[in-house]
Amino acid sequence: MTDSESLLAIFDEESREFLNKFRFDSNTFEKLRTELEKGEFTKARNFLQAKIEPNLPEDIMPWPEAGSEAEKKGQEAIDAGQVGAVILNGGMATRFGGVVKGVVEALPGRSFLNLKLKDVGRFGDKVGIFLMNSFATEKDTKAHLKDHPLNIHMAIQSISVRLSPEGEPFRKENGELAFYAPGHGDVFTSLAACEDFQRFKANGGRYIFVSNVDNLAATLCPRVIGAHILGGKEVTAEVAPRHLGDKGGAPVRVDGRVAIVEGFRFPDDFDNDALPVFSTNNMVMNVGVFTDKPPLTWFRADKEVEGKPVVQFERLMGEITSFVESAYLHTLRGGLEGRFLAVKTPEDLKGHQAELSRRFE
Repeated sequence: MTDSESLLAIFDEESREFLNKFRFDSNTFEKLRTELEKGEFTKARNFLQAKIEPNLPEDIMPWPEAGSEAEKKGQEAIDAGQVGAVILNGGMATRFGGVVKGVVEALPGRSFLNLKLKDVGRFGDKVGIFLMNSFATEKDTKAHLKDHPLNIHMAIQSISVRLSPEGEPFRKENGELAFYAPGHGDVFTSLAACEDFQRFKANGGRYIFVSNVDNLAATLCPRVIGAHILGGKEVTAEVAPRHLGDKGGAPVRVDGRVAIVEGFRFPDDFDNDALPVFSTNNMVMNVGVFTDKPPLTWFRADKEVEGKPVVQFERLMGEITSFVESAYLHTLRGGLEGRFLAVKTPEDLKGHQAELSRRFE
């Protein structure tokens, strides 16, 4: 019996079947669990050990104008069937009350997913549509979209098991294991494992636009696709002007090379709020970036479940910029061309109602 088989044997049959359905990587899980158990995976391991400096103005591409060469190139690629759109619809929606955010009404009678799909639907059947669902979102999402006229492909996000700080599988008060979805860095392996994506790629698909389901300003824009093509890099990450308190990653110079670094990786004395732009988590990537073994780092995330401390391990999509040639596109934030309007909590949704109505009504 292998180590991974012996690990699965400690779970009940129902749990094993559930884990296998959602691409549980038992080998990686056991490696990380062992490191945590031995005290080797501390919180300090998340910190970036490198020289970190703010990005320079020349590190960021300017926003292309309407009618520009970028817009022309992007529209040509869409018309040729070379562009796909991935909507990140997985995760756990913990900050939104644990509900499946994609099926929640963003505007009266229209869910987040309805509005995202309406945007991509402007291009008819020219654009392949892929939803990355987790075990927590798959069922409700499929039921919500069962009569949708667009051809939507489902990609399955992987699953893992929360641990106690000592490295033991954590069980809730009812005795059940505490499952979780290990971060949007899963998009690479999820698409690589998706047969529909492989067909899209084989049939001439070249570029993938990725955005969060809760960012309704992140539309499929020919100018963004064209800027990526003209930039000639494998990845183009959209960045927007930073407001005080914005969370998430930002492009910085790491030992002289620009990459997106998440805020929790900066040293305590680094002023994240002083950075001029941050990552919107909208990215355009060449299809070759989506492989079953992306060169991403596992990070430790400390959480609470039922008032008790737990540890989970996650990978983040933006870190791909540390490993492949990447460009950074300065996008607008406010107004009808703004491309960042994230909704992380019900309070955010209430606050954005007027802006959403202007965009979609």
